[in-house]
Amino acid sequence: MFGGSVAAETTSLSCVQCGKPAHLQCPKCMELKLPREGAAFCTQDCFKASWTSHKSVHLKAKLSAPGTGENSSLVSEGWRYCIKKGQARTPKLPHFDWTGTLRPYPISSKLTVPAHIELPDWALDGTPKVEPNSDLQHVVEIKTPDQIERMRETCRIARQVLDAAARMIRPGVTTDEIDRVVHEATITAGGYPSPLNYHFFPKSCCTSVNEVICHGIPDSRKLEDGDIVNIDVTVYYKGVHGDLNETYFVGNVDEASRQLVQCTYECLEKAISIVKPGVRFREIGEVINRHATMSGFSVVKSYCGHGIGELFHCAPNIPHYSRNKAVGVMKVGQTFTIEPMINAGVWRDRMWPDGWTAVTADGKCSAQFEHTLLVTETGVEVLTARLPSSPKVYPWLNA
Repeated sequence: MFGGSVAAETTSLSCVQCGKPAHLQCPKCMELKLPREGAAFCTQDCFKASWTSHKSVHLKAKLSAPGTGENSSLVSEGWRYCIKKGQARTPKLPHFDWTGTLRPYPISSKLTVPAHIELPDWALDGTPKVEPNSDLQHVVEIKTPDQIERMRETCRIARQVLDAAARMIRPGVTTDEIDRVVHEATITAGGYPSPLNYHFFPKSCCTSVNEVICHGIPDSRKLEDGDIVNIDVTVYYKGVHGDLNETYFVGNVDEASRQLVQCTYECLEKAISIVKPGVRFREIGEVINRHATMSGFSVVKSYCGHGIGELFHCAPNIPHYSRNKAVGVMKVGQTFTIEPMINAGVWRDRMWPDGWTAVTADGKCSAQFEHTLLVTETGVEVLTARLPSSPKVYPWLNA
């Protein structure tokens, strides 16, 4: 992990980790000719303890070095940075006051869809036609038995696609490679990846790493040991959408990240447990907020769950925070998502220059889980539930 031993340094400096007099230097920082003040350590133990955060210094140096590094090579091969909500590309890393250590990487060109696949109305030109002006933005639809059966089938496919993506996760794999698996698995099942070209989103799924809250764009960055990554999949099949996401561990993650991900999983489970006819939609946020805050975390307020069916997004809105003003009560035959986004630090978010990637305002990690749900006579059916074949990746489910 450390790329060699720490080299000796004669000039007295302060240790980056503990502040004591330091006589060792990070060898990678020396190779990159970075300032000694940010690369000094008193012992190997301090160097190892700071590695998770310190290695981002190397990444920043590589990204800012003009005309050098892997990203420059990718740009020369046609990969570009995404800007303007997917409607434009640039060969240079956009200027931004980044909140954490993560940076966007160049993205590949849009993947193609075979002619036999049924397309949603935004697939060709990026603009949804029916959805924005539909009455179902204001009225919560009661699904017919035929719609429900189609949604069951679509949601099962979406689950299988997400599971295929989850099996890809390991250090060294790029999120672009994960996106390609999602795309190909969806097409193989006869579906269309709903995010692709939705309001010009350039990829077939969202991949949100570390401080990214949601809508991260798959790119050429390789996942690193200790990352957490959310994969958000939606499939369009037989005229309806199925939507779900999960947050996964990449290699060995620290205890703080494990606690955040488990708490987020529990927030969704607790919210699902109250779903039944007659319950107010606003109660979902109360349940989620209570569990998150008791665990020392915060709940994102800028993004919410939503109705789903023949439309990708429609009524009802499902806020995940307390004292929200969601209107209405649950009725048999309604379908909607619950998808809490829980932050390790503050709840506030900022938007990257690509116009899609929402990140935590303080650069701390965020996690999310999502299911598509059907309200039934006796409670709830989780249409995107885990299957017996789903990867066993969460220790608390195996206990």
